[in-house]
Amino acid sequence: MIKNFIKRYKNQLNFFIENALNEDIGVGDHTSLSCIDARMKSSAKLVVKQSGYIAGVALSKLIFEHYDPRLKVETIIKDGHKIRKGDIAFKVHGSTLSILSTERLVLNTIQRMSSIASLTKGLNKMISHTNCKILDTRKTTPNFRYAEKLAVMIGGGTNHRMGLFDAILIKDNHIDYCGGVKNTLTKTENYLKKINKELDVIVECRNQKEIDSALNFNFVNRILLDNYNPSELSKAISSINGRKSTEASGRIGKNNIIEYAETGVDFISIGELTNNLKSIDMSLKAMVN
Repeated sequence: MIKNFIKRYKNQLNFFIENALNEDIGVGDHTSLSCIDARMKSSAKLVVKQSGYIAGVALSKLIFEHYDPRLKVETIIKDGHKIRKGDIAFKVHGSTLSILSTERLVLNTIQRMSSIASLTKGLNKMISHTNCKILDTRKTTPNFRYAEKLAVMIGGGTNHRMGLFDAILIKDNHIDYCGGVKNTLTKTENYLKKINKELDVIVECRNQKEIDSALNFNFVNRILLDNYNPSELSKAISSINGRKSTEASGRIGKNNIIEYAETGVDFISIGELTNNLKSIDMSLKAMVN
């Protein structure tokens, strides 16, 4: 699962790593260069300071190896596993300068990813008695989307579209600009024929009239029901009656996700998974005799 994601998005992840390293190191890590011998070899360990689920071990390994292929990472706790205060997630061995120069990027990445995975895992457990799946959104940190969506997947969530380029999600603004669901979907159908490409098509419907209109188009895969309360959502799902898959969104979190999932909705998309999170505390500590 993780290997497949990294393989599929290898270019995008390498782009992120390269730019993030350049942002932090620039012309050189003057602090480390001023006091560390270039020939010095050492080790460091990732110390967990907070309970949760870890995500970003594999990506941390990529970061270390991208900067210095001679660095060796010794994985102790794999992505997706539970972590507790005091655990050692991995050790890294090699050039001391390389370890120090990559430390902050590795920590920023694994701390945030672990927070995302932990939240996703917790929400999944709450609705495990239903068939509902949790989706992420495009409410991600600029230039960090692939890492954040990998963390959602590690936490047991499902990736929505990766961006604007790999699915069609027709929202209220598209519908209002085009003068209604029927006009919007007619144009969308013509566009898909023109580009001769198969893309998932999701349509936001704000009321029963829009739902009925969307149901008339066979190429529509899913109906998005945004900002419905659970009672309204249940009625909408009953009217759709399995003819399209359904997705709920809007102000759904740990306080009400069970109620929404129990309506029978197929998917719940939650922006909070990758938005407004506090990172899980960890430290990369030097291992010295």
